Amino acid sequence: MLTKKQKNLLIYINEKLKKDGVSPSYDEMRISLSLKSKSGIHRLISALEERGFIKRLAHKARALEVIKLPENASAKDLFNNFTPSLIKGGLDANKNIKKNFIPLIGKIAAGLPIEAIEEFAEDIPAPPGTKNPDDFFALRVEGDSMIDAGINDGDTVIIKKTNVAENGKIVVALIDNHEATLKRYRKKSNAIALESANPAYETRIFGPDRIKIQGVLTSLYRNF
Repeated sequence: MLTKKQKNLLIYINEKLKKDGVSPSYDEMRISLSLKSKSGIHRLISALEERGFIKRLAHKARALEVIKLPENASAKDLFNNFTPSLIKGGLDANKNIKKNFIPLIGKIAAGLPIEAIEEFAEDIPAPPGTKNPDDFFALRVEGDSMIDAGINDGDTVIIKKTNVAENGKIVVALIDNHEATLKRYRKKSNAIALESANPAYETRIFGPDRIKIQGVLTSLYRNF
């Protein structure tokens, strides 16, 4: 049996998926339930997943799938459990959140390749001047292979979604549909070179059928 908050969150996610085709951000969920922090949402999501009501989709940002709803649940249940002021405030705030935040969806290797894109972690502020945050995602850097390009271990890189890139651009490259890495992209005839920005790491060469570009670096955040 679900708690009241679990049921409300599940119905809210289901309605957002039907309306927008994408699951709500953790901030949107937090506001809809009038919670003070996103840690409570993480716990509710985990509880719903353990009970088989939702499923997290791997390698995608903000990707949740509703497997089932509680018996006799309907969209009215959500609104019956909130005051009108909370509903209006949450919906209005959601509009602003979607405009000003982008999803941090996991880790990316700047060193030896690792499993990368793990799962949605949180929303972070979009860089100033970002016109369409839905075109971007963020990843946390692990490793030092791009240090001479000013990208350090622990930085958060902002990536614009694209499957093409100009030579010399720093990209998120998916290798053999399995490993992802952050490297400088060079295409030479029938080969693709992924170049490090650290002399301790060698340039890696691949056939074009082994590499898929996931996005191009546009900016980064650094914590001190």
